[in-house]
Amino acid sequence: MPSTAASSFFHIVPLDRSATGRHAMDACYLCGKPLSTNFDIFMYRGNTPFCSEECRSVQMDVDEERQRIKTNIRKERAARNEQRRGPPASEPNVNSAANVPVAS
Repeated sequence: MPSTAASSFFHIVPLDRSATGRHAMDACYLCGKPLSTNFDIFMYRGNTPFCSEECRSVQMDVDEERQRIKTNIRKERAARNEQRRGPPASEPNVNSAANVPVAS
C-alpha cells in the first residue's frame, strides 16, 4: 500500500453498494424514498431517517404496538407459570367455614 500524507492507520475499504442495497442515510427507513440534502430529514431512535413526519409516526406506532404485544405475552406467560406453581408455600391452603354453626 503506497504511503500518502492523507493515509490513515487503518485501511478502510468502502462496501460495495450492491451488497448493502443502500446507505443508511440515503433513503427513508419506512418507504424507501430517496432523501435529499435540500429537505428536512426526520430522525427517530438516534439514527433512523424518515422522509416525513408521517413515515416517522407510522414507524413509532408500529414500535409501540410491538412493545404492547411483548408486554402482553410476558404477562400471559407469568400468569401461566403462576397457575402451574399453585399457591405459595408460605400461605397454607385453609378453607374457612363461614356461616357454619358451631356445636356447643
